[in-house]
Amino acid sequence: MGFGVLKAEGNAVTNHEIREEMETMKKTMKIAAMVAGLAMVLSGVAFSAESIKVGHLADLTGPTGDVGKPYAEAVQDYKEYINAHGGINGKKIDMQMFDYAYNKDKAINQYKKYKEDKVVAIEGWGTGDTEALTGFVSVDKIPYISASYSAHLTDPKKAPYNFFAAADYTTALRAGLLYLKENWKEKRAPKIVFIYPNVPYGISPIKGGKEYAKELGFEVLSDENVDLKAIEANSQLLSVKNKGADFAWIGGTTNSTAVILKDAKKLGLKTKFFSNIWGIDESTPKLAGGAEEGALVMAGSARYGDKVPGMALLTSVQKTPQVTHYIRGWVSMMVLVEALKRADKATGGKITGPAVKDALESFRDFDTGGLAPGKITYTATDHRPFMSVNIMEFQKGKPVIKKTMTLPRKAEWLGL
Repeated sequence: MGFGVLKAEGNAVTNHEIREEMETMKKTMKIAAMVAGLAMVLSGVAFSAESIKVGHLADLTGPTGDVGKPYAEAVQDYKEYINAHGGINGKKIDMQMFDYAYNKDKAINQYKKYKEDKVVAIEGWGTGDTEALTGFVSVDKIPYISASYSAHLTDPKKAPYNFFAAADYTTALRAGLLYLKENWKEKRAPKIVFIYPNVPYGISPIKGGKEYAKELGFEVLSDENVDLKAIEANSQLLSVKNKGADFAWIGGTTNSTAVILKDAKKLGLKTKFFSNIWGIDESTPKLAGGAEEGALVMAGSARYGDKVPGMALLTSVQKTPQVTHYIRGWVSMMVLVEALKRADKATGGKITGPAVKDALESFRDFDTGGLAPGKITYTATDHRPFMSVNIMEFQKGKPVIKKTMTLPRKAEWLGL
């Protein structure tokens, strides 16, 4: 076993000498443990031997990586901050990020590994993979906080373990439609076209959005599809021009939106564009080269540096200016951390997936310090966090908050 070096060639080691070596080893190990413990105390952190396992699925290199990367970085940054300040009541959050590159099959395979690792919750990403995993997380009782804001995920009857921390896509679209209609000055009906990628994320809000547009008195024109990886959209924008659309909804991400805006400007369109939450951000002026002027985005957060209480901590951790997607990633992890704290307290330190779900459903006006446009409430019958959206318009290369729209929490809109 190697308790020490033999005294001399051919001499046997005595029991007394073995005991002395063992006592020396015990003392050494005790001193090492004390030093390690002192180091943690001096750093302000004293973790227990336990850790809380959480999964993290992200798109860093796939077709939504342009917005996925800053979001994922914020999730990890907030985790690191919490771990550096005591974790969850002395327990470190063990959350390893996996880049599934927007490949649904990879996401499902990694989810199975997370299940084997006995994670108590998962920070997720896209709509296609999140909706594909909805049945799995429901059966396995693992809360899944996604960056997909598909309205389908807000109905606990269909998605009991799904949550997110922004207005759902359809609510955001409805808010944009209402804002445009309130500011419409002509007597005729405004004409609107929906431009989106033919993927679950792009399709998600279209049905509910069209129904509300018609209810408000819009003339709804035929759709146009622009892929997330599009490098041009001339034919689609020429069609929009020929239709005479007053407004156009963009349901892509920043790269494809910039393509749309640039081609629209080249073709001389007078159409007013308004975008989904992922479609326009602080990087758009560089991508669109000025074509973003006047475009609107249905933003789900404050802007970096805004004078809101929650911004002080965020900017102290991340000193480099960030896009709004980063802020939402921060808020998403803030929500999960709060749920873990509540679950830890409720279970006496034995956190489970159902306990995290119960904790999330106990949120009543949870305050993010103004980082989100509304206070978060989840109930056992409604997982919509809030019904508020910051309408931002790009003016001279910068997003300006025009209005915070808050819609009623209509029962008939749940999940649609």
